[in-house]
Amino acid sequence: MLWRKRFVFVLLLASVFFLPASWAMAKDIETDMNDTFYIDVSVATIWTKPDILRDVDTPSATNPADLRKWTMSMTYQDKLGLVGKLETQALYGSKATVLERQGDWVKVAVHNQFTPKSDIGYPGWMPAVQLSKQPNYENQLNRPFAIVTSPTAWLYNEKHAKSEFLELSFNTRLPVMQEFENEVLVATPSHGKKWLKKADVTVYKTEADIPAPTGEEIVNTGKKFLNLPYLWAGASGFGYDCSGFTYTIYQANGILIPRDSSVQAKYGTPVDRKDLQPGDLLFFAYNEGKGSVHHVGVYIGDGKMLHSPNSSTHVRIDDIEASGFGKEYAGARRYLK
Repeated sequence: MLWRKRFVFVLLLASVFFLPASWAMAKDIETDMNDTFYIDVSVATIWTKPDILRDVDTPSATNPADLRKWTMSMTYQDKLGLVGKLETQALYGSKATVLERQGDWVKVAVHNQFTPKSDIGYPGWMPAVQLSKQPNYENQLNRPFAIVTSPTAWLYNEKHAKSEFLELSFNTRLPVMQEFENEVLVATPSHGKKWLKKADVTVYKTEADIPAPTGEEIVNTGKKFLNLPYLWAGASGFGYDCSGFTYTIYQANGILIPRDSSVQAKYGTPVDRKDLQPGDLLFFAYNEGKGSVHHVGVYIGDGKMLHSPNSSTHVRIDDIEASGFGKEYAGARRYLK
């Protein structure tokens, strides 16, 4: 995952069941500063500052996190209230380096999300309870991995899709312990072995084995999320912002691009508008295209783009000119070869 660990219900249930474990893990993070941990919830939301949650945000900050409950419970005004308060998101099993701690929160750098803000990865704050660090998991990372290719997919406690454990996002990657005809047994950051339906994943030996996509394949990947509501800083199958959307559909196809639209606009190969092809990224900027880049979409052909525009809407297809974005057009980049 561009530039790509032992808490379980600690903060929420510490006073009842897990106080010793909570104390031990807090000590681990304090003594292992600048060490690598792993995201231990379906999707970790990374904030600009520690402890700025509203009541409506609680489902996103626990372990386990309930991203579906969080995103579905927010009103339009609630979603607007996230603007400028979130940095990005990180998926289950992803690597993150702990940089700093304040109480129950840690500042991390999320690996494999390139940004000029940090050489390690995308920086921001998250609840410490959502991280895990276990050698047993780390030791499995050299195995083949299963990547979730459905918009979301359930991780199960038992074989034959029995006992739902955790709803995972598209693009989540977990080490494969064993493959069966209809199921895959995978390792998890802190919960041992779990099961995924084979129909929801694709298994690869290494990142290099992900086949190079065509432009049409990039577009078709993005179309899986049509009508998915927008989420500021979203980078999961529960909600995307504009650049989280483009970053994810490219990464799922084996191509690592920067996390933010303003940086995506600086890499790849520049493309003249008359030469646009499906899969090219289109950029839009303030001051009629001459200012700073604030939006990105995926060209699909015939003057149309696939994108996740803003908090009032969802992933959709728009005619570039008719949508009003045409007057802000600031160029295109091609990341396909």
